[in-house]
Amino acid sequence: MESIKVRDYMNTRPVTFEAKMSLSQALDKMLSSKQIGGPVVDEYRKVVGFVSEQDFIQKLLKVGYHCQDTHTVGDVMRTEVLTVTPDTSIIELADTMSGQKPKLYPVVESGRLVGIITRRDVLSAISDQIGDCFKHPV
Repeated sequence: MESIKVRDYMNTRPVTFEAKMSLSQALDKMLSSKQIGGPVVDEYRKVVGFVSEQDFIQKLLKVGYHCQDTHTVGDVMRTEVLTVTPDTSIIELADTMSGQKPKLYPVVESGRLVGIITRRDVLSAISDQIGDCFKHPV
């Protein structure tokens, strides 16, 4: 199982956001994607931040009260982002995720976003491996 890598299970077409994007536009994008968060990228696909459902909830409760859409993703995003590479071991990532770490990691190669991987993706990798372990010829 150590040989299973992030690249084998990552989503190579994740929903991404831009720092200058309005919160309402970003919210629509997130809700239609069913993603729980996503990387904020610049024009070179370099990860400059991360925004989650929780970040949206906190800010939208405040701005919704005043019915103003003047805030941007840059106002709510976190700038310290934990990332992995495509060659990161699924086991290593699963171990990291078992704590209170993010549920979704941007996958970065040569400084650029190439995908994302979620807890569900990691569970799928583990399930595939466990399934193979228990398949015995009769």
